Amino acid sequence: MNFEIHKSWQPYLKEEFTKPYFLDLIRFVETEYNSTICYPPKGDIFNAFNYCHFNDIKVVILGQDPYHGEGQANGLCFSVNDGIAHPPSLKNIFKELETSLDVPYPDSGNLMRWAKQGVLLLNATLTVRAHEAGSHQKKGWETFTDAVIKTISDKKENMVFLLWGGYAKKKIKIIDVEKHKVLTSGHPSPLSANRGYWFGNNHFYYANTYLERSGVTPIIW
Repeated sequence: MNFEIHKSWQPYLKEEFTKPYFLDLIRFVETEYNSTICYPPKGDIFNAFNYCHFNDIKVVILGQDPYHGEGQANGLCFSVNDGIAHPPSLKNIFKELETSLDVPYPDSGNLMRWAKQGVLLLNATLTVRAHEAGSHQKKGWETFTDAVIKTISDKKENMVFLLWGGYAKKKIKIIDVEKHKVLTSGHPSPLSANRGYWFGNNHFYYANTYLERSGVTPIIW
């Protein structure tokens, strides 16, 4: 199984690719994709890295699992392909953007436009079995994506990390909060958002303000 990841990441992650856990992970993923329907499509698994190159990262958004419905997952957390109905969490993300930055609610839920500006849309687990949420968790992906987060923290400066929900907030322990801006809030899922833990967090505004103060071009959300 041929996994492609953009060359800008290779110097930083090449050691991970040869570790026993990663080789076991790839064998597991290969077996899963050969035996059942999995998402995202094979060629999209590393889209977070392929659309946001290492030298271009400004913001990291961490999700947990890819969408497991047909045609939804495209390798970018919270993102769906053009023409796909927006899942509830994505709707709430866009609603927060509307109120925080007066950004019109977009027709497309494809966040590739963010990725190309330097937003790493990273799921902790990069693959999933169709209609089985969490089915590829604890197989090695989390070890790999934790290494990615730590590498960014160690090698970069003045990054913005947006950690939404309890799972994402735990990642703060591998981020150097002295070098980077870390913003935390509830998850944009309806359960959390409707309890008042998401709306009004102003994360998109605060992220852009920090980037501008750091001399970095802000994101057009």
